[in-house]
Amino acid sequence: NSHNSSGGSTLLGYIGIDTIIEQMRKKTMKTGFDFNIMVVGHSGLGKSTLVNTLFKSHVSRKSAGWARDEKIPKTVEIKAVSHVIEEGGVKMKLTVVDTPGFGDQINNDNCWEPISKYINEQYEKFLKEEVNITRKKRIPDTRVHCCIYFISPTGHFLRQLDTEFMKRLSHSVNIIPVIAKADTMTLEERQEFKQRVRKELEVSGIEFYPQKEFDEDMEDKSDNDKIREAMPFAVVGSDKEYQVNGKRVLGRKTAWGIVEVENPNHCEFAQLRDFLIRSHLQDLKEVTHNIHYETYRAKRLNENGGLRDEPALPLTLYRLLF
Repeated sequence: NSHNSSGGSTLLGYIGIDTIIEQMRKKTMKTGFDFNIMVVGHSGLGKSTLVNTLFKSHVSRKSAGWARDEKIPKTVEIKAVSHVIEEGGVKMKLTVVDTPGFGDQINNDNCWEPISKYINEQYEKFLKEEVNITRKKRIPDTRVHCCIYFISPTGHFLRQLDTEFMKRLSHSVNIIPVIAKADTMTLEERQEFKQRVRKELEVSGIEFYPQKEFDEDMEDKSDNDKIREAMPFAVVGSDKEYQVNGKRVLGRKTAWGIVEVENPNHCEFAQLRDFLIRSHLQDLKEVTHNIHYETYRAKRLNENGGLRDEPALPLTLYRLLF
């Protein structure tokens, strides 16, 4: 009997299929990989600090040459800064896309437009490279893999701008809502506010990442359900270290004591980092490529039977290409 009970085959010798993962790992290690993260929310919510805390280094605004006290821009600007982070021999090119000026104006109508435009421009860039007859073996990826949206810790309701932004952009980018500066609320207030925000998102029909419809199987679904029930994560970022019980911890000093950023009893920063980097980073990239980019691509290729500014390719050639 050449079959074992689990339905797989028992073979006489060793083939080495188990080395496939190692081969993939080596290949990825050689090329390294890209991760592009966008932060959106009005000024003073600790966006830079949070990104620095996530990646344990000063990645957010470094090398962009902006002063901290720079005046609020009159319109939303988009500033992308890239850094190479290396850990345990793995190289990651991290790009942080900041959106100064968002939500800071007296009139914030349409302030999501430049952000939407930027996200689509990156898809367009990728598409142009892809449809080139002599295309690069590895297309540089500048597409936004995830957008962390910072909600003000008001304890009341979402602002209209919050719902408007998430509603408009949830179909073109993975949105991860977080409640910023959570140490300004008591634990009870925080819990109530989180539930209220979740309810509001549901009523408004806003799909945030991880989206229910993209769960691949039951295991995925139950893992992601747990995450969805915990979102939006109430976070505190800090790049300052303090001594607590003889250990050095990242924290924020308040009148009541030290809020330890990585202590799950104090805030949900650790959960956010595990989710974003340790468990879902690859999935964020896949959903971006297979869902958001695919939707954009289909729309563009349908517009005029092809890309508008190039002469339309004959259909037979299109089928060969795609």
